Amino acid sequence: MTLTDEKVLITGPAGQIGEPLTRSLAEDNDIWGIARFGNPEQRARINGYGVTTRSIDLAGGDFGDLPDDFTYVLHLAADQSPGLDYDQALRTNAEGTALLLRHCRNAKAALVMSTFSVYRPHPDPRHAYTETDPLGDANAPHAPTYSVSKLGQEAVARACSRAFDLPVTIARMNASYGDNGGLPAIHLALARAREPIVTRSDPCTYSPLHEDDICAQAAPLLAAASVPATIVNWAGDEPVSVQDWCAWFAELLGQPVEVAVHALPGTQPGVISDNAKRLSLTGPCAVPWREGMARMIAARP
Repeated sequence: MTLTDEKVLITGPAGQIGEPLTRSLAEDNDIWGIARFGNPEQRARINGYGVTTRSIDLAGGDFGDLPDDFTYVLHLAADQSPGLDYDQALRTNAEGTALLLRHCRNAKAALVMSTFSVYRPHPDPRHAYTETDPLGDANAPHAPTYSVSKLGQEAVARACSRAFDLPVTIARMNASYGDNGGLPAIHLALARAREPIVTRSDPCTYSPLHEDDICAQAAPLLAAASVPATIVNWAGDEPVSVQDWCAWFAELLGQPVEVAVHALPGTQPGVISDNAKRLSLTGPCAVPWREGMARMIAARP
């Protein structure tokens, strides 16, 4: 499946994941993007791709003059605020998702992007999470409310799929990266500044997914939407540790890169994906991790 001549709504079109996907889909589709757009320069950049934008706060639930005749919805926006305001996180990530899907309930399908932070931490850093693994609070240190509010989001997305007879795919994102940023890009900036990269375990392994593969796989994941909702891990094919990609940075930058381990009890020591289900829907990824990260280094001097 490819998306051509469709009317598509994207939430969070200026985000790290959203912008490359928005830019890609805008070439052949009528794309609308909604966000709070606190930064006028970001909104102008998204408008420059030929996207129709509206300033909307999902938590508020007021969609103004936003049409409701979209054929597809890509819900990428998320609240990852620091602090312990669970009420605000649930209002945005969970209630906001319900209000959005109600507004777009006549779409052919919706993709709701979740996260590997919904999985209950497994003590083995080499454990490969499957879609049926136990769920729980991953205690993400950068956003303590994130796991719980994304679990709430998944619950309401599942309920909306059944209540509105709306085909939904819930895609649990692993570690996205590329020219537009991501966790490896954050580590790259620290490496260039000759500051240590602090991680949770040795090894601390992810299944990083390049933005080009995200753009290529979005349509097949929409095609897999169903009632009840389809749930799938959205991750790269190659397990790669922070230690691995920092060693690759050191080689390409020609300088040492320090990795320090600071164990955080109750968090996921590693986040490897079992991709059997996603592979059956999208086929393999096209961007090997070394190539993708070399491209990222060249794009982010």
